Amino acid sequence: MGSTAIVAGFPLFKATAASKLKITKIRYYSAPGYNKPLFNQARGIVEVFTDGGIVGIGEGGSKDMIEQCAQMMIGEDPFRIEHIWQNIYRGMFYPPGREKLHALGALEMALWDIKGKALNVPVYELLGGATRDYVECYATGFRASKATTEEGRARDCIEAGLRSYRIGPTGGNGDQPFDFYENAKKTIDFCKRIDEAVGGGGKWAIDLHTRFDTTEGVKICKALENLEPYFIEDIVRSENPDVYKTVRQMTTVPIAVGEQFGDRWDINTFIEQHLIDYSRVTLPNTGGISELKKIASLCETHYVGLVPHFTGPLSTAALVHVLGSSSPTRCLMELAGGEPEKPAYFNEDYLNFKNGKLYLNPNPGLGVKFDPKKATFVMEVSANTKFPHPILKSPDGAIHNW
Repeated sequence: MGSTAIVAGFPLFKATAASKLKITKIRYYSAPGYNKPLFNQARGIVEVFTDGGIVGIGEGGSKDMIEQCAQMMIGEDPFRIEHIWQNIYRGMFYPPGREKLHALGALEMALWDIKGKALNVPVYELLGGATRDYVECYATGFRASKATTEEGRARDCIEAGLRSYRIGPTGGNGDQPFDFYENAKKTIDFCKRIDEAVGGGGKWAIDLHTRFDTTEGVKICKALENLEPYFIEDIVRSENPDVYKTVRQMTTVPIAVGEQFGDRWDINTFIEQHLIDYSRVTLPNTGGISELKKIASLCETHYVGLVPHFTGPLSTAALVHVLGSSSPTRCLMELAGGEPEKPAYFNEDYLNFKNGKLYLNPNPGLGVKFDPKKATFVMEVSANTKFPHPILKSPDGAIHNW
């Protein structure tokens, strides 16, 4: 097995070309109390077991997608993270959709956790080491506030040390028809009140939730330029990147897009053509830590910042490792409610949060402990798929599309 010592409860392995570990089984749990039936917001917990006794944890994916991906991992060396990723990504002929990427991201997250535990280092060390002392955060809502107005909650959020307070547009959250003209005007007025409440300086941002057409979306952006929000998110729908070529030419506000996206091919046009200022792609939606790290490098090349979307508590912990070891490009993390969630199935201190900032966790792997007794067991995968597709390899052993 190559084990030389026991450190922090885990066997410490020599860093060789192969770990000599094998993946033996994968378990999937549902998160208690979380019932959103959305593939791209799934919070299932995966455990990836190895024959060396090391277990990695990840978050995300639906049952069916986790099952298909997990069946392609049994017997593999968990240290070969990129190899496993490429096999799952390419190995079923059709390119994976965003729902499958979400599952792949959960499983890949667990592989990094295994590798960090085996080598007794935090994941951010495996990704190149720390590049910043902490990651600034912004709040979508602020649970800790006792204020009865949005302006009051925004002030309390900034006073608590968070970098920015994010709001949404007026209207669109009920049974009443959404009037574009009326809600564009109300949204502009709302932003002016929030800006005054927090004192400007990029201490607020707004997500337009793709509710507006281009005309009203641009109208709002033009009206807010002098207020200098940290960013304006999802101004219009983004399936067609060309629409942002138009939007980009019509406003100078910082634009954020990407929370509904997956891998680098989803976001590359927006980054490379300078259509956005911030990428919102996140974990596990991108397909994993490695993929987000590649997107971070793409962003660095084109001077685009990183503002990942919030998905779940373990993904938040993983994001700190990625952002904390990425380039000095501007980055910001979202906290729903303005503070970390504390699910019973993770250790109380799984995130190092203070004064509105998230600090790097120095414990091995992701630094998060999972108690399966406090989650709901769904399934176990311990055998390879019975319906494998042919695998095409080049002479050097790299996997290519079949």
